[in-house]
Amino acid sequence: MRYLKPLMDQNFLEYASYVIKDRAIPDILDGLKPVQRRILHTMREMDDGKFSKVANIVGDTMKLHPHGDASIGSALIVMANKEYFIEKQGNFGNILTGDPASAPRYIEARLTPLAKEVLFNAELTEFSDSYDGRNKEPIVLPAKLPVTLLFGAEGIAVGMSTRILPHNFNEVIDAQIAFLNNIPFKLFPDFMNGGFLDTGQYEDGCGKVRVRARIDITDEKILTVRELPFGVTTESLIQSVQDAVNKGKFKLSSIDDFTAEKVEIELKAVRGMDAKKLLKLLYAFTQCEVSISVNLLLIQANQPVQLTVSEVLRQNTIRLKDILRRELLLSLEQARRKWHMRRMEMYFIGEKIYQKLEACDSYEEALEVVKKAVLQIESVLPFPVEQADIEKLLTLQIKRISRYDQQESQKELDKLKVTISSLNKSLKDIPLYTIKYLEKIKDKYGQDYPRRSKIKSFDEIRAQDVAEKQKVGWDRKEGFLGLNVKSATTTFFCSAYDKMVVIRKDGSYQVIRVPEKQFIGKNAICVEKLNSETVHNVIYWEGATRVCYAKRFRVEKFIMDREYNLFPAKKGAKILHLSQGEGILLEVSFVPTPRIRKSNDIYILDDLAIKGIQARGNKVSSKSVQSVKVVTNKAHAEQEALTIEKAHAEQEELLTEEKTQPVQKALLPEEKAQPVQKPLLPEEPEN
Repeated sequence: MRYLKPLMDQNFLEYASYVIKDRAIPDILDGLKPVQRRILHTMREMDDGKFSKVANIVGDTMKLHPHGDASIGSALIVMANKEYFIEKQGNFGNILTGDPASAPRYIEARLTPLAKEVLFNAELTEFSDSYDGRNKEPIVLPAKLPVTLLFGAEGIAVGMSTRILPHNFNEVIDAQIAFLNNIPFKLFPDFMNGGFLDTGQYEDGCGKVRVRARIDITDEKILTVRELPFGVTTESLIQSVQDAVNKGKFKLSSIDDFTAEKVEIELKAVRGMDAKKLLKLLYAFTQCEVSISVNLLLIQANQPVQLTVSEVLRQNTIRLKDILRRELLLSLEQARRKWHMRRMEMYFIGEKIYQKLEACDSYEEALEVVKKAVLQIESVLPFPVEQADIEKLLTLQIKRISRYDQQESQKELDKLKVTISSLNKSLKDIPLYTIKYLEKIKDKYGQDYPRRSKIKSFDEIRAQDVAEKQKVGWDRKEGFLGLNVKSATTTFFCSAYDKMVVIRKDGSYQVIRVPEKQFIGKNAICVEKLNSETVHNVIYWEGATRVCYAKRFRVEKFIMDREYNLFPAKKGAKILHLSQGEGILLEVSFVPTPRIRKSNDIYILDDLAIKGIQARGNKVSSKSVQSVKVVTNKAHAEQEALTIEKAHAEQEELLTEEKTQPVQKALLPEEKAQPVQKPLLPEEPEN
């Protein structure tokens, strides 16, 4: 068994590495997953300008991709529907409705001119053996465009995943040109479905986007969906609308789908609801609005790497410069070789060296004769004269020699010189050449890829804000709370997303969802909708000693339905006062005792700091408290406070044997003067 763990670790590591690098995650160099690269390479090998059956393409690709025909076929259909590199013929499914494609034997495909122009160059492609060693496959294609940003990608590997959103063809090229000109740039997604796109949190491909369907208000009762969010089909959208209706989020009179080549889903509101309100409900509760998180993970240098959109574009543009430079060098080499050969042909035919071959008795003698003659012009040739050059001259046909035109040959040489000069000029300024190349590609193909998604900032529509409000009743006498409580003494209007705070006289409290009907106890003294900003004021007996504490708190952290305590549960502990907000003035009455100098005091709750809900609070007085009541007459409270202060001043020296707390000033600052709020707890006389 001790050998099992190292064996499993090694095998799992190999499997994970294989899935990450060879199946799920695209390579940053060409932006393709292995299956996509193998499909495109196979289609290039099969290309004769005609459409080929998808079944044949799949069959040939299986020589390179050992994962079955289903995975190859589905990958080909996905690429074809992106409309960049594969031209389709037949039913390849419908991205709007979600309808599947026809069987591979019924549909056909071929490479687009764009694919042939920007994806392939056999002389610049490095090949490796296929899985069985019988064939060769490209390691990466020399792609001249950032395919990852055009296609987008989704993949789930072992322990990681990638989700890259597609971008607009013209905007990607414009960003590449801006990078080459050292101009700042920004790139945002673009979807074939269209819709509205909020990119406020895109964060260069490391955040998220919000996408909305384009919905037109046909009249005051009818909405028509014209464009869908990315990843949403007409079928899934209608299902989400139906689910929302079934859950009671809103009501509809009818749902009609008239989608053909374009999306057209008609939604009719019920009586009493206008189209504008229904529109907000659709965005809040259905797939008419979706949030898409982005995770730009790519294979770079044989390792998975987290990147940004800007970094991907920069790296692909730098690679494009290198590919174009290598292509220029190859073209220059070919042009110089061609000029080299044509110049030797001109001399061979123009000087009639071929006539000297009649006197030669052997092939070797003929080679020597031609070589001696050609060496006389070697100084003007770009390359040394080689044996292969001499052999090519000897293979010239009599037909070509007899029809040879000296002037036409000279014109061809002059053209080749111009070509060579142009290539050398381009090599001296690769950035400028790259910009011209990108501009040419954009002018040639850009009109086929207009922006479809409209970038627009829109406010978040919270379900809590637009959800339908329902009447919730609280029967204080019987202790029931809920939508179905008919004998309610107190009512609230709440949505299904609201939470309710229940506080009982013994100091226990709960946070619950809006119930149909729930028993919350006959000792509940406060029921309200949860608001984490609301400040609660409470004064309570800590126990039978009647020592009072006061505190201010907010209900912020909790677990639904769990019961908590505002203070330790002791015999005799209970709440004497409970209220919310500021400006609460209280008259605290003390238990009569011998030698007591004052029987009451004014307490200002606003003087307390707001603490955590589990805090003990501040002691109200060292004396036992008999009762607490709200002072409703502010002027009376102020006068009473002044009288108490005066009495304290006169008797301060006489009360040295008894320690008392200084009387708090009852006057409120002017800016805090507010109407006195009604306490939530009814005042009780002391028994």
